[in-house]
Amino acid sequence: MLRAEPLYRIQLVLLASETQDAALALARFGAFNPAPAASDALAQAPAAVYREAWLEADARLAKLLAQCGDTGPLELPGEAEAPSLADLGELNAWLKEVWTACLGCHDATQRLDEARAHLVALEDTLARLQRLDVDLGRLLRPDSLLAVRLGSLPAGSVRRLGDALALSGHLLSRFDQTGEQVYAVIAGPRARHDEVQGLLAQAGWRELELPDELRTHPQAARAWLDAARNRLETQAGAQCEVLDGLRGRFGPRLHEARQRLALARPLAEAARTGVRGQGGLAALTGWVPQRRLAALRATLDARFHGRYWLDLHEPGPRDVAIAPSLVRYPAWLAPFVPLVKSYGVPRYGEFDPTLPFAFAWLLLFGAMFGDVGHGAVIAILAAALLPRLGRIAWVGVAAGGASMLFGLLYGSVFGYETLIEPLWLSPLHDPIRVLTLAVGFGVGFIVFTLLVNAFNKAVAGHAREALFDSGGVAGLAFYLGAVGVFASLTGASGLLQPSAWLAGAGLAIIAVFKWVEAKAALGERILVTAIETLETGIGLFSNTLSFMRVAAFSLNHVALALAVFTLAGGLGTAGHWIAIALGNVVIIVLEGAIVAIQAMRLMYYEGFSRFFNGDGTEFVPLRVGGLASSKP
Repeated sequence: MLRAEPLYRIQLVLLASETQDAALALARFGAFNPAPAASDALAQAPAAVYREAWLEADARLAKLLAQCGDTGPLELPGEAEAPSLADLGELNAWLKEVWTACLGCHDATQRLDEARAHLVALEDTLARLQRLDVDLGRLLRPDSLLAVRLGSLPAGSVRRLGDALALSGHLLSRFDQTGEQVYAVIAGPRARHDEVQGLLAQAGWRELELPDELRTHPQAARAWLDAARNRLETQAGAQCEVLDGLRGRFGPRLHEARQRLALARPLAEAARTGVRGQGGLAALTGWVPQRRLAALRATLDARFHGRYWLDLHEPGPRDVAIAPSLVRYPAWLAPFVPLVKSYGVPRYGEFDPTLPFAFAWLLLFGAMFGDVGHGAVIAILAAALLPRLGRIAWVGVAAGGASMLFGLLYGSVFGYETLIEPLWLSPLHDPIRVLTLAVGFGVGFIVFTLLVNAFNKAVAGHAREALFDSGGVAGLAFYLGAVGVFASLTGASGLLQPSAWLAGAGLAIIAVFKWVEAKAALGERILVTAIETLETGIGLFSNTLSFMRVAAFSLNHVALALAVFTLAGGLGTAGHWIAIALGNVVIIVLEGAIVAIQAMRLMYYEGFSRFFNGDGTEFVPLRVGGLASSKP
């Protein structure tokens, strides 16, 4: 079983003037998760001003790097020290001066970008007007007797609008088209200009806004655009020279500023969760793995030579809700971790469900989608997508392998049930056995979740719930007894009486526990006890029946293949194999996705919801400037 590593809550007390060095040392240590202080004895927040100064300087540096470009890879010397508050103030003032010097360059670059965008828009408009080959300035004169409009409308409305405009003495002529949108010019007497407004609105007419730069002949407009583009390129070249000068002038010190802010980041990040102090003392509080305590002491001794006090506290049941969870997963199990954490993070000390989830999910997927050919296709596709999907692609590879394994057990290859002999059973020929096995797996899975829930309750210090609640030992006794009663009804001899006694005892214990826990009036207490006790039986029974879908989908897989073969059988030779190929593609894509979701649903709602709170927090160690460090 995978569980979170044992942690200790530490409080490091030292001189306030050395707080930034302590935070940097803990970040380099790589296994310190900051946490709020456990007590209010230290009432001040000495690092708050430091964090504000760091945030302001970091924001200014980000703007400068965006303007002047990156200064190269960041490397921090091992002996480098964190800057003090005074150093941060000096750095912040210098960054402000640099930004003021760069602001004019930034504004000029922004104006160039806006001018380029304006030219691109003019280019698009001119490309549509090119075919008119008339001087638009004269055509659109406001004092002319001829009123001219330029615009666009849907292609289906062109003929109808043209006929309607002809009745009022107007002419519509199309000059360009993009998709279903037609660009046209409408000309007519200016005296009747307003009469056609309603017709244009009904036809979906959109007026084409014509900038002043294009109110001339298209050839003249083209020449003006070319000249404007050349002027912009010249200005952009000059601006690049200015930027290069700024990079040469400020680049080295900007790189130094990156280093100093990276060294200051640990204290700024620790201050977010709480660095407390009083007078000339400061305290950093957080969590450290038990196995790293000796290394922590060695790190602090090497840096501070005894000028510190370290308080250790082993977490108890009350700390379970606030302690972070640190679990080390083997490489082969790591791809399944995101699927578990999408439901939630286990609390500290809780049973981590990743290993049983991986095993059970693959087992369910293979059982519902058992086919050698289909599984091979899934595995090959997942492996091919490995560069794009990352390690999550290994889940697809494993799912394909599980499908191939069950395909051998079922004797199924691309839906064909006669190519190989089944090593175990055929769902098509033995559906009752498949159904029985699915329900049996569900019983075992629910028993496992009840045991894990009792364990989690006990770890959290809720011993009564672990023993007497419906999700604890009493619920397990009732469930096992109820299963035994049903088994005796199907022919298992000798189980009826002991199973009934076990189920009755478990249900009675649950009822008494619910009665004691219900803090209400007599009538309400009776109602609550009856409903919650009845819900225990109904919930466990319905959860067990949910696993019948495993058998249903294994039969559905065979049924879909038979449907494909039936359809292909009525076609010719070429059509037969095309139908077989397309049918298998549909089965892999459609049914494969549904089966994966159904297996996930069974894990989430019939498993995790029974024992997994999912409201824990991950162990996130303090790091130096966001750079990778050794594993905690």
